[in-house]
Amino acid sequence: MSENGRRQGEIPVGIDSEGDRIEFDSMGEVRVPADRYWGAQTARSLEHFDIGEDRMPIELCRAYGYVKQASANVNAREGLFCDDKRDAIVQACEELIAGELDDHFPLRVWQTGSGTQTNMNVNEVIANRAIQLLGGELGSQKPVAPNDDVNKSQSSNDSFVAAMHLAALGSVDSRLIPEIASLADLIEKKAESWMDVAKIGRTHLQDAVPLSVGQEWSAWAEALRHTCFDIEKAREGLMEIALGGTAVGTGLNAPDGFAEEVASEIARMTRLPIRTAPNKFYAQATLDPFLRLSAALRGLSVALIKIANDVRWLASGPRCGIGELKLPQNEPGSSIMPGKVNPTQSEALLMVAMQVIGHDTANAMAGSWGNLQLNAMRPVIAANVLHSIRILADGCASFRTNAIEGTELDRERIGEHLDRSLMLVTALVPEIGYMDAAHIAEAAAKNGSTLREEAIASGKVSEEEYDRIVQPHTMIGDGLAGA
Repeated sequence: MSENGRRQGEIPVGIDSEGDRIEFDSMGEVRVPADRYWGAQTARSLEHFDIGEDRMPIELCRAYGYVKQASANVNAREGLFCDDKRDAIVQACEELIAGELDDHFPLRVWQTGSGTQTNMNVNEVIANRAIQLLGGELGSQKPVAPNDDVNKSQSSNDSFVAAMHLAALGSVDSRLIPEIASLADLIEKKAESWMDVAKIGRTHLQDAVPLSVGQEWSAWAEALRHTCFDIEKAREGLMEIALGGTAVGTGLNAPDGFAEEVASEIARMTRLPIRTAPNKFYAQATLDPFLRLSAALRGLSVALIKIANDVRWLASGPRCGIGELKLPQNEPGSSIMPGKVNPTQSEALLMVAMQVIGHDTANAMAGSWGNLQLNAMRPVIAANVLHSIRILADGCASFRTNAIEGTELDRERIGEHLDRSLMLVTALVPEIGYMDAAHIAEAAAKNGSTLREEAIASGKVSEEEYDRIVQPHTMIGDGLAGA
């Protein structure tokens, strides 16, 4: 620990020979590691919820720092405790927000559905750090108590969901939206540079009429832009927080105006338009705003699956597939087949997207269990959404830098496919009709000949007419206008 007051120095009073500190709560005494700030309720949760290795996301614990700091400021203004106590709590919260106390949040996702254990983990860490700053004895709960001071005017039922909202907002704003935008920008830039490169289109995985490479890629960029819009729209619902509703939404044990004041404090600290939820009963009984964000993340996943699959189809080969795209060769693709290189970035992104869709399914089930005045499935939804945001952002970044950025065109292969396609016959339909054009395509497929040869042999068009009409570059329209 640094010398800014976090170093404990000599072992505090109350440490036994095994290096444990004695903490207590309403149920009695509990042993706690001396080098940790958590207290009795955290220790009980570690014992009783030893399920898996999935820790509560640290982003949520850090976001709790805003909740506790804002609450301390409002409580002090209301005269509920002195400025010295407020200042110590605020400093501890600032250290929490900055990530300096990350090692003191060990609890699993799989705990009480309200997140009470995590709320108390935060309360205990802040209280003990504040006690240390004030020169007191760790574990004494004097002069700062986790329940009576750090949790004053709050409940786990309104504070946990507020921390969920703030954690998601921070992750969406700092990483996810910028990464989606960066990927869309790069795809769009490539699309613009390839807008005049005609290629054969494909529908039902069968040859279709031509379009340009740029037009094909422009669809991917547009899809990402729309998903970003949906995420930003869902993000707006997270601006309303339940803090101030306390246990069931009535605001019991909170001073008048606490909800509005604490929302204003958080808005000031985060520079976000945070506001108090107009109906705390709704805000605490449901997790609808979080579920809308989860659905938007699912939408992004669907778009990414489409893009990643298109890329690996178009890059399939190199000799026996479509082979129109040349992907960066980042690593050997096979332990047995020398020289094989696989579309690994697409595969990784596909797995990320599948995981997020799975998370959303679990979230929908958990969200439907908002029984009476409380949704008691909060930790799993918080963990799933924050994990989804993290892997989607990382997945977009990896796909952009390790796949899209270095992707090139095999123009020769594109030209070969274009010249051999039977669907160019579609250009003849306005001149000779659908039926005669179909017979020409069928004859070319049967005889292994070219469209040109069969069209001229049919007597429906002359050589000059065919060459004038069937020009792939004239069939793709003018940039996006013809897409």
